[in-house]
Amino acid sequence: MAAAVWGFVRTAQTENPGRFTLVDTDGRPDSWAGIPAAAATGEPQLKIRAGAVSTPRLAPVPDASAGRGPLGGTADGPGLGSGTVLITGGTSGLGAMLARHLVERHGVRRLLLTSRRGPAAPAAAGLREELTAAGAHVEVVACDVTHRESVARLIAAVPDEHPLTAVVHCAAALDDGVVEALTEDRVDAVLAPKAHGAWHLHELTRHLDLSAFVLFSSIASVLGTAGQANYAAANAFLNGLAEARRAEGLAAGSLCWGYWAERSELGAGLGEADLVRLRRQGVQPMASHEGLALFDAAVSRDEPVLVPARLNLSAPGASPADRADSPLLRALAGAPAGGPGNREATDAGIAQRIGSLPRADAEAVLLDAVRAQTAIVLGHADTGLVGPGTAFKDLGIDSLMALELRNRLTAVTGLKLPATLAFDHPNPGSVAHFLAAGLTPAPAVIRSPRPTA
Repeated sequence: MAAAVWGFVRTAQTENPGRFTLVDTDGRPDSWAGIPAAAATGEPQLKIRAGAVSTPRLAPVPDASAGRGPLGGTADGPGLGSGTVLITGGTSGLGAMLARHLVERHGVRRLLLTSRRGPAAPAAAGLREELTAAGAHVEVVACDVTHRESVARLIAAVPDEHPLTAVVHCAAALDDGVVEALTEDRVDAVLAPKAHGAWHLHELTRHLDLSAFVLFSSIASVLGTAGQANYAAANAFLNGLAEARRAEGLAAGSLCWGYWAERSELGAGLGEADLVRLRRQGVQPMASHEGLALFDAAVSRDEPVLVPARLNLSAPGASPADRADSPLLRALAGAPAGGPGNREATDAGIAQRIGSLPRADAEAVLLDAVRAQTAIVLGHADTGLVGPGTAFKDLGIDSLMALELRNRLTAVTGLKLPATLAFDHPNPGSVAHFLAAGLTPAPAVIRSPRPTA
């Protein structure tokens, strides 16, 4: 579960910059002794082995167009054998899309598709007919992968003449909210289908000679996406499980997917502000054909964890407030190493601008900054839509947006601001007044001489 905790805290770091440092140590005395100096670097995530400190970074993989990989075949031909391929969450969304791809591209002829509703899922009957017409034998079964007994019955029912040869775990659930709002029930509801389901599949198939055990993870586990601590934790568990299976000599690959442009049940709740936030982080939407091509490239690699995603690290509007807390992307973006200190140039800029201004003028400059950052959080190009006296709640600012606004204003001003900023000061004018009080000295109070009588 340490991997799940790591994923959860990554999101806590994104939501609360500078509050947490993650350290993965081997427990040796020289490694423990190096923790204070390592933490002082400002890097939010560190690994210490035998006293040596390193930081995690994503790196592009070499061309993966050829060679054998986790699917047990070449990129140009079937690699799943003549057995049965199980896809959890396979009746809709990415699972259904992948089922079509495995039949058309990889020549799979026996599919076992599961979901909670199974044949009763809205698109299940049509999907089965489509795949059958393409030459595949398809079974659609209702199975709750969060229950070990259900998974055991599912696997036991696979016929001996067509044994299970591959597992693709796509099942997932979402319940987004800032860290402070996540109850135990909300965390477990998201962990259950991803983490518990993967663990049941792992334990109940480890005796089988699988050619593939593919886990559909998410880039949230890597970047610590704001508002998704429970989802980041669940997917980070999958990454850890893939590593553990590989260490045991078992087939495994965890794919930390970026954002698919084609909407599914899982992504139906994403609003425009959520999509804008992803784009500002450099995560661009992938067309379905791009995602499936990345799937083929990923499964041809002999790697336990990969991040198939469409990234644009020089996205317009990017700023330290957007990517300073995604340290794994720095090597790809060519950004300098280091933690919060990277914001110093930005911090000093506005502080110097208003340092010599009268209080009213300083407040006007800060109001412009607050309105600009609010517009960015909302995904508006025009700050005119953000009136000085318009309440944040009337603008549509929710708890996650309020947290992002706080973080952006922290990066702009250098002030340590409370998470409740947008609730304590409910409109841009009120926030600007509060910031001015923190950045400009209070006027001297002239006291009259005290009378003697």
